[in-house]
Amino acid sequence: MKTCKVLENQTTRRILLSACAAALAAVFTVSPPQPTLADEVTPPPVPANIEVPAGNTAFLAGHAVGTQNYICLPCPNPITPTATCPASGFAWTLFTPQATLFNPADKQVITHFFSPNPLENGAVRATWQHSRDTSAVWAGRAISSSDSAFVAPDAIPWLRLEVVGAQEGPSGGDTLTATTFIQRLNTSGGAAPSTGCTWSTDVGKRASVPYTADYFFYRDADGSN
Repeated sequence: MKTCKVLENQTTRRILLSACAAALAAVFTVSPPQPTLADEVTPPPVPANIEVPAGNTAFLAGHAVGTQNYICLPCPNPITPTATCPASGFAWTLFTPQATLFNPADKQVITHFFSPNPLENGAVRATWQHSRDTSAVWAGRAISSSDSAFVAPDAIPWLRLEVVGAQEGPSGGDTLTATTFIQRLNTSGGAAPSTGCTWSTDVGKRASVPYTADYFFYRDADGSN
C-alpha cells in the first residue's frame, strides 16, 4: 500500500510540472511585443535655437544625476575667452562633468564625462558611453539657451550638441553609434560657484557642483546614418 502511494505522488508531481511548463510556454508565446525605445521617447518643447534639425528623431533618453566639476584658472584660457572673463582675471572653468544616466525603470544606461575623441586626434570632448555595450559618442559644437521661460534659475543652460565621433564597443555594441544630436534639457543645479576664484592663491581649487538633467539622443529619421 505504501509503495502505491509513493508512485501516485510521483505521478502527480510529474503532471503538475508538465502543466506548469506548458503554461509558461503559452505565456511567453502570446505576450505582446514590447514597445521600441523610439516609441517611448518624447522630448519636451525647447527654445527655438536648440531645436534639432528636421530629419532627426529621438530614440533614447536618460535622466542624469551627477556633478559639474570646475577648476579655478587664470582667465582668459583655452576654455574661457576674454569676453567672459571677470575683472579679477580668474574664473571657474569646467574640466569635466561626471554623471550617470538612468532610464524610467531607474536602471543605469549611460555614463557621461569628458574624454579624448579618437576621430579628432584626441581632442577632449563631451562623451557618453553606453553602460551595457560600451558604444560611445563624442559631441563637439554646443548651442546653449538660458531662456528663463524654460531654464530654471541658477541651473546650467539647456544645450543642443552635434555629434563629431562615434565608436562601437569591443564586442560590436552599437546602441549609440547612430546618434547625430544630443539635447541637455530640464536642468537643475550645476552652475559654477559665484565665489572662491578671485585671487592667484585660488588657482587650482576645484569644485564639484551637483546637477540633474535629461539627455535626449537623436538619429537620422530615415536610418541612413
